[in-house]
Amino acid sequence: MILRAKTILPITAPPIEDGAVFIVGNKIRSVAPWRDLRPHLTGKVRNLGEVILLPGLVNAHCHLDYTDMAGQLPQPKNFTDWIGSMIAAKSGWGYSDYARSWVRGAHQLLRTGTTTVGDIEVIADLLPEVWDTTPLRVFSFFEMTGIRAKRLPKDILRETMEQIGQLRHARNRAMLSPHAPYSTLPELLQLTARTAKRKKMLVSIHVAESVQEFEMFRNARGGMYQWMARNERDNRDCGLGSPVAHLARNRLLGENVLAIHVNCLARGDATLLAKNKTHVVHCPSSHEYFRHPAFERARLAKAGVNLCLGTDSLATTLKSGRKLPELDMFAEMRELANHDREVSPAEILRMATINGARALGLAGKIGELAPNAQADIIAIPASGKTDLWESIIAHTGPVKASLIDGRWAIPPQ
Repeated sequence: MILRAKTILPITAPPIEDGAVFIVGNKIRSVAPWRDLRPHLTGKVRNLGEVILLPGLVNAHCHLDYTDMAGQLPQPKNFTDWIGSMIAAKSGWGYSDYARSWVRGAHQLLRTGTTTVGDIEVIADLLPEVWDTTPLRVFSFFEMTGIRAKRLPKDILRETMEQIGQLRHARNRAMLSPHAPYSTLPELLQLTARTAKRKKMLVSIHVAESVQEFEMFRNARGGMYQWMARNERDNRDCGLGSPVAHLARNRLLGENVLAIHVNCLARGDATLLAKNKTHVVHCPSSHEYFRHPAFERARLAKAGVNLCLGTDSLATTLKSGRKLPELDMFAEMRELANHDREVSPAEILRMATINGARALGLAGKIGELAPNAQADIIAIPASGKTDLWESIIAHTGPVKASLIDGRWAIPPQ
């Protein structure tokens, strides 16, 4: 397959005007100006015209099965209030609700340019059925808690590993997700760390998401500390340092770990994350919904932390008029740009492509248009704006085409 377009943005190389991508099977063979490739190519050329070709977007953190909760939960006064609202909302849901919601979310991501997603799975039984409904490349992280159920950490992990062991898929993978430091016990974090290292698995965990969580672990006090104590959590692991330091103490930092949110940092946390090569996933719209303190992107970046973007779930969004919010990585990029004037459009786009690929263990394979990378490519209309990177961030609506693993997920019209 030979795709020709007005502009190609490889991400890891300068933009190419009137360029072409030569694809063999499910991989990219070459990316170059059309005039350079044309003499050496045979076969049918698909000229996509006035579009920009770029790598499919990598959404490093999502909750697809909460999609149908879009705009339903009021903006909370604090994080534990939202947890209570979420528990109440989920109480009336069954298997079909979660399945329908998951599939709808996957469709929203696909139409808005995501080709790979790191998804948290609350209902493991949905897989592999929902996997087969979408061409998306899905990393499914199986959520583990256990505080309210009072289950032993070893039993929680054993059951999760058994569920993962039963899944086989050519494109998608199942991984581990101890939910958060406050909702899991240290033993589960330690067991997860050892198992993931031995099995070469990725781990996704929400950490330092709220001021309440930070206060709980740093100072052994506050609303979340009291709320978890009422739910009979053993809080003796609190008062010993920040949530990030808590993960380090339980050996759950590393290049296979995606630390989700990290909205509250203690002194030394950024260095600790960078030293352990732990990836951080920022979710701008969710961040704004909770009115968290300003995300310390510059501090983390200066320390050398790999920063990625995610949508989180639509349960942390507000309705705008009659229109329900949708899962859309372009919207997340714009949200970040609106709240962080120091970050460039180019860096934002890297957070949504190559940085996410690196976090998911697919550096050089997705998130860029380069020889030997997977053919995950999207096309958006060329806007004519002077700054190419800005024009891409400004894109709204569905993409013109999407190719995943060398196959059309959204064929060009």
